[in-house]
Amino acid sequence: MRELQNHIDGAPVPSRGRERIDLIDPTTGLIQATQPAGCVEDVDHAVAAARSASGQWAALTVTERVTMLETAADRLAADIPELARLEYREMGKPIGLAEEFLAAGIEVFRSGIDDARHYRFVEEISEHGGIRTVTVHRPVGVVAQIIPWNFTVTATLLGLAPLLAAGNCVVLKPSEKAPLSALRMVETLALPPGVMNVVLGDRRAGEPLADHSDVGLVHLTGSVAAGRSVQAATGRRMTRAILELGGKDPVVIDAGVDPVKTAAAVAYGSFVNTGQICTSMERIYVHREIADEFIAALVAEAATYRCGDGADPRTKMGPLVDERQRQIVQRHVDDAITKGATVLTGGSLPDSAGYFYPATVLTDVTSDMVVMREETFGPVAPVQVVDTFAEGIRLACDSEFGLAATVYTDRAEHARAALDISAGMVWINHWQGGGMVRMFEPARNSGLGATGGRAAYDAATRAVSVSHDTAMRAHMGV
Repeated sequence: MRELQNHIDGAPVPSRGRERIDLIDPTTGLIQATQPAGCVEDVDHAVAAARSASGQWAALTVTERVTMLETAADRLAADIPELARLEYREMGKPIGLAEEFLAAGIEVFRSGIDDARHYRFVEEISEHGGIRTVTVHRPVGVVAQIIPWNFTVTATLLGLAPLLAAGNCVVLKPSEKAPLSALRMVETLALPPGVMNVVLGDRRAGEPLADHSDVGLVHLTGSVAAGRSVQAATGRRMTRAILELGGKDPVVIDAGVDPVKTAAAVAYGSFVNTGQICTSMERIYVHREIADEFIAALVAEAATYRCGDGADPRTKMGPLVDERQRQIVQRHVDDAITKGATVLTGGSLPDSAGYFYPATVLTDVTSDMVVMREETFGPVAPVQVVDTFAEGIRLACDSEFGLAATVYTDRAEHARAALDISAGMVWINHWQGGGMVRMFEPARNSGLGATGGRAAYDAATRAVSVSHDTAMRAHMGV
C-alpha cells in the first residue's frame, strides 16, 4: 500500500509523527493509501523551510518570479490528465469534469501571474519640501494555504499566483480526504526548494499551521467552524486571514424566463460534482406562474445525472467524498420529508458499494427545514414556489450565508434587484458565467477578506511607507 509523505524543501519527507490516516477510495469504500495524521513537528519543519527560502525568493525581481511561474503554469497545463486522474481517485470526480475545472484553475493562475505586471509594488505618494514619500508593498513572508477536498488543485490555484508573485513562500495543507492531487501539483510546479511545501494531515496539521508564529497570512477555504478557528488563532497573533467558507446559495427564478432552459441550468448548478461545490444552488425559489413546467423539467434533467464510474466519459455524477458526507445529505433529506417535503426523484441511499447518492428533487419545502438552512453539499435541489419575484428575493436574503446567488429574469428592474442579495458573487441569467477570474468578498458567515485581482496582491503584501530626502533617491531603489 502506498504511504504518502510530506513535501518539504523540494523533496518527499517522512512525517515526524507516528499516527497515520487511511485514504479511502470513495467509489469502492476501500483503503488505497495511508498518510501522516499531522503533528506540530511536521508543521514546524515545513514553515522553517518556507521561511528559509523566502529571503532568496523575495530578493528576485517581479519579472524573474513571473517568468518562473509562467513556466510552472505550462507544466501544470501539460499535466492536466494526470491531475484529473488523481482527483478522480481521491474523491470520485468524473475525469472530464476534473479536466474542465483544472483548466479553469490554471487560467486563473495565469491571470494572477499577469496581474503582477500591473500591480504597483512601489507607489508614489508625495514629494514635498525635498522629502519623497512612497509606499512599498513587501511580501508578508510565509503563507499558509488550507484547502478543501472538493477541488484541491483548482482551489489552491485560485489564490496561489499573487502569493508567490508577490515574493511569499507557501505551506499548503490539503484536506486529508484528497492529498494525492496536491502532492502531484507541487511536484509539477517544480519551484525552487522551500517556495512550495505540503504538510499532510487533518486538524492535527491544520491547527498548528494556522497558529504558527512565523506564518504571516492564512488563506483558508473550508467550513464556517474551521474559519472561526482560524480567525481566533490569527486574532491572537494579530496576523491576517482570508476566509472563504460555506454557502447556502439561492437561485431566484422569475415568471418570464424559459422554464425548461432554466431547469437545465439549475440542474447543472445543483448536481455538478455531486453538489460538492461551495457555490452549488442549494435553495431554489421559482415563481408560481412557471413552477409546474420548471419542476417537471428539473425532474427530467435530474434523471440524466446518473451516478457512475468517473473514468467513463458518459458519467455526470460520481460519489460523495465519504460516508460522513453522505449521511449529512441523507439527514437533510429525511428532515425535509418529516416536515412535509415531497420527494420527486432520488432521496434514498443506493444499495451499492461506494458513497454514491442520487440526484434528488424536493418540493413543498419550507424555510424551517434543515435543507433550506444548512449547507448540504450534495446533489439535492429543494424547490420552494413563490407568488412574486419580490418574495423570492426576500427568501434568498433570509440566510446566515452570503457566498453567491443567481437570478433568472427577463426584466431589467428585477435584474437590478438581484444586487439586494448580500453575497460576494451575483450571477444574472447564468451560473458560474464569465469565467473564474474575479474579485469578491464573501458576506456574513461565508467568509472574510477580498480575493482576486488587486485585492489578492493587497492581502499578500504589507504596505510600508518610506520617506527620504531626494538626494538619497538613487541609493534607495524606490
